[in-house]
Amino acid sequence: MEKLNINQWAAEDRPREKMMQKGAESLTDAELLGILIGSGNTEESAVSLMQRILSACDNNLNQLAKWEVRDFARFKGMGPAKSITVMAALELGKRRNLQAQGERLSIKASTDIYDLFHPLLCDLPTEEFWVLLLNQAGKVIDKVRISRGGIDQTTADVRTILREALIKRATQIALIHNHPSGNVRPSNDDLRLTQVVQRAAQTMNIRLIDHLIVTDGHYYSFNDEGNL
Repeated sequence: MEKLNINQWAAEDRPREKMMQKGAESLTDAELLGILIGSGNTEESAVSLMQRILSACDNNLNQLAKWEVRDFARFKGMGPAKSITVMAALELGKRRNLQAQGERLSIKASTDIYDLFHPLLCDLPTEEFWVLLLNQAGKVIDKVRISRGGIDQTTADVRTILREALIKRATQIALIHNHPSGNVRPSNDDLRLTQVVQRAAQTMNIRLIDHLIVTDGHYYSFNDEGNL
């Protein structure tokens, strides 16, 4: 049985035509993704295939964004080219969210830090450690990745953190790292590092305002929990 591409579908089933007539907001996630891959397999259309793929990740685009080519390959009709197309589209969505936050964002609470870093860290399979650099008014100067680690550990050099702050003339900093395991509770190493950075920053008149541990949908704030 020959598979049908989108142009061969009945008019009422063509998501491209539906998008042109009614706008992108009228399409389901599966229909939008179906446009990207163009065709399904011999048993199902592109939209049906994407409905099944979305079902496998609880219809959660954030979960789908964590998939790699090998995950898509479990589904007939999803070769590397189609898989990479979907992955690229999801990455663009993430970057759009980051750009929408704008420059010189003002940090007033831990939720502001979480909103800034969640798109960067939520999909990662390994730990990363970042520092957020702020001016005296709490405006974002820059965010800098300090290190990358393994599944459950990363290292952060205190001198590197403070050097970045001094170079960018930051007077306030926040530490951020992710826990791919989904457990937001800080480890003993997390607690020790926070204390060391706080003491070292104070000698340079730099204030550590928070340290966030980020997972997909949750976070732990050292400041909110009284650990700063």
